[in-house]
Amino acid sequence: MTVQTFLLPDLGEGLTEAEVVRWLVAVGDVVAVDAPIAEVETAKSIVEVPSPYAGVVAELHGEEGSTVNVGQPLISIGILTDAAGKPAAESKPAAESKPAAKSRAAEQYREEEKAGSGNVLIGYGTSGLHSTGRNRRRRTAVPAAPASKAATGTTTASPIARPAAKAGNKVPLVISPLVRKLAKDSGVDLTTLTGTGTGGVITRRDVETAATPGPEKQQDGLDSRTGLPIKLVTPMSGFRKAVATTLSRSRREIPEATTWVDVDATALLDLRESLRTATDPGPGLLALMARFVVAGLLKYPELNGSVDTERDELIQYDGINLGLATQTERGLVVPAVLNAHRLTTRGLDAEIRKVTAEAREGRNIGTAGTFTLNNYGSFGVDGSAAIINHPQVAILGVGRIIDRPWVVDGQLAVRKITQLSFVFDHRVCDGGTAAGFLRFVADAFESPLSVLADL
Repeated sequence: MTVQTFLLPDLGEGLTEAEVVRWLVAVGDVVAVDAPIAEVETAKSIVEVPSPYAGVVAELHGEEGSTVNVGQPLISIGILTDAAGKPAAESKPAAESKPAAKSRAAEQYREEEKAGSGNVLIGYGTSGLHSTGRNRRRRTAVPAAPASKAATGTTTASPIARPAAKAGNKVPLVISPLVRKLAKDSGVDLTTLTGTGTGGVITRRDVETAATPGPEKQQDGLDSRTGLPIKLVTPMSGFRKAVATTLSRSRREIPEATTWVDVDATALLDLRESLRTATDPGPGLLALMARFVVAGLLKYPELNGSVDTERDELIQYDGINLGLATQTERGLVVPAVLNAHRLTTRGLDAEIRKVTAEAREGRNIGTAGTFTLNNYGSFGVDGSAAIINHPQVAILGVGRIIDRPWVVDGQLAVRKITQLSFVFDHRVCDGGTAAGFLRFVADAFESPLSVLADL
């Protein structure tokens, strides 16, 4: 047996490292070519890494929660050989080796690869924009028979042995790698926690609560500026570093301006209710908002583009990928509804639900958007001067909808009022264009039926 060591491949897009979220194999497991061996988290998303070799897992280079740089060893796999030193699979008749090479896991992976699932690392597998959402579960592995001394090559790095499982171990239910890392940094034993999340999932708040020091717990350090004890130090994850880089670049490069308007959304809410039936909930409110934003971008296409600073060119896209600001356990991400301009309102509703669900599961972080819609009203706030999601050139925010006094036909009435705030890159347009777009969307909120009639 010889041992092949698989190095973490080039991730592309400037990504140079990944965190091991979960090993899908253990030392001693038999793996097939293309079988998933680990889940890793990059600054873009959580993805599965497939095995380039068939054989027996000899060594896992790194514990769950550790960071592996591109080009560093990820896993070592022992290649079974026959007495002549050839790979065992080659010595078998073709009819016998074919089923082994096409294991269920490998076949499933290849099918996703053909569909462009995007569930693999950039530069190593497919190039799809987002994943298909197949379930991640630990693969059942076949224990390897011990290799004879005569069949073992001289390049074997370590003996193959499966670590014994400890009886009575409780496996903590943790989905977010950020929660796992927070627990590690704060010294919290996840096996002692009972999760308060859906299905018993351990959340960030659970870890922070457990990490809160009691009166008897001594702090390890003092902050030099304030003189206060340091409660917690959390290293920035690759994802958080990427967010910081994008937002900092946006503030540094984009001369942004903000404009806003209060809007009577009573008719919009009435329309939303009229679309409900006993058997059909109808499109959601966000889908209706997205419909109006798409229509506004078609009317003002300069806001659906980017700026090429190297060539001093303004770029407009022939199509709209509508980004949706989505809060997740990893932080704020912006998955995109691709080709939103081609979808009906019901189609937008289905895609919005799909991509936001994928984002919360860490499977669609989103890099393909051309414009961002941010419904921060869901957090109970009225307005926000948002930061443009570089390299986009504009972002529209929607505040909470509340009862407020409003003048209608000269009479004071109680109406459903919201605030729209629009942040735009002043390099691509002037205030007139920005105001025109914002007024178009505001008019659609106030008279949705008249706008929908023209779409």
